[in-house]
Amino acid sequence: MSDVGGVSSAQLKSFIERIEQLEEEKAALGEQIRDVFSEAKGSGFDVKVIRQVLKIRKLETQERLEQEELLDLYMTALGMTLPSSKAQEAA
Repeated sequence: MSDVGGVSSAQLKSFIERIEQLEEEKAALGEQIRDVFSEAKGSGFDVKVIRQVLKIRKLETQERLEQEELLDLYMTALGMTLPSSKAQEAA
């Protein structure tokens, strides 16, 4: 192959083929992940909760703790949970 307009045809084709291969692998992995979720659901696990756990596990510890504290604060403010014992002691 040759250069066309300053573009290496061989290099471009190589990039395209690599991306196509990776897209195929990504699709195969997606199918495998769906299969694992189906297996978990079949074993009685709640898939929505598993997805939440996966999302939480990706967070850094400090970021997770901050989000948990804010969630607790907001839920308490909306009357959705009982105030923590610390909040009761301060009141």
